[in-house]
Amino acid sequence: MIRVGIVGGTGYTGVELLRLLLPHPKVEVAVITSRAEAGQRVDALFPNLRGHTDLQFSAVAGKDLHDLDAVFFATPHGVAMEMAPELLAAGVKLIDLSADFRLRDANVFQVWYRHQHQSPALLQEASYGLPEIFREEIRNSRLVANPGCYPTAVTLGLAPLLEANLLDLDYLIADCKSGVSGAGRSARLGLILPESADSVSAYGVSGHRHRPEIEATLSTLAGSSVQLQFTPHLMPMIRGIHATLYGRLRQPMRNEELQELFEQRYVHEPFVDVMTFGEHPSTRAVRGANVCRIALHQPRAGQVVVLSTIDNLVKGAAGQAVQNLNLLFGWPEILGLEQIALLP
Repeated sequence: MIRVGIVGGTGYTGVELLRLLLPHPKVEVAVITSRAEAGQRVDALFPNLRGHTDLQFSAVAGKDLHDLDAVFFATPHGVAMEMAPELLAAGVKLIDLSADFRLRDANVFQVWYRHQHQSPALLQEASYGLPEIFREEIRNSRLVANPGCYPTAVTLGLAPLLEANLLDLDYLIADCKSGVSGAGRSARLGLILPESADSVSAYGVSGHRHRPEIEATLSTLAGSSVQLQFTPHLMPMIRGIHATLYGRLRQPMRNEELQELFEQRYVHEPFVDVMTFGEHPSTRAVRGANVCRIALHQPRAGQVVVLSTIDNLVKGAAGQAVQNLNLLFGWPEILGLEQIALLP
């Protein structure tokens, strides 16, 4: 049994971490922090947790975290980078759900997040927490940068094709849709029901913060520079990401060959489900589960379309963070993550 803490536990990823960690057989959640809610019971803010925890929010204090085995950061950008050096020096393993350690280059981080990086020396050390791609690096790490939700869906959808050098890198498009929970729990006019319901809108078309993260990982897989057009859309739903990924094949392939490529790549991955060729995964079928569901299409010879769906709060955030925790401590990767998706 290990003792863990959650820094910044009042957002949607915070409550998802609690939902997954409280019944985890190897974990005791010892600390959860919030400056605004310090002293309040956690289940008063999140009534779904009534009967499962007696925790109270506490104010952020680094020394209170030093005797923990692991700490999750479910905070805005800029918090983890400030606290990480001291906690790592104390022997605490860190899983950061913000973007503080996802990009290797501090200058690139500053351009996209308009924040000077306070711990640039740790950028090269941090492992990128996408287990299906970087499992061994994560196992041997003490600092994990949990991927963004869009990058998770896009990368898992394109990885088999890029690893096999099958795509023309000049023609990659990621057309993605997300539920409003991806924008966080803070009140914002554009996210309230009368503004977001019965409407679909694109955003960040000329440049979204997840684009450099996606391109960096895809470039690693391809072994050369990858640029893609990434267009996110806000959907009138709470949870879910649907990524429609377009590419051109370098050489002709039969549908059966494409299907076999994906099935063989993910045959041993417990959280990637490759559907029958030509099927259409839906976000409702992955809601609440730590799974990425993928289906392939080839509408015309040489044109491949990959459909990739996840729950942005689970496989796109908290579930993947728990998956990384299991790797860090040498436990079965599926531990605490076997929930079946919710329907309806």
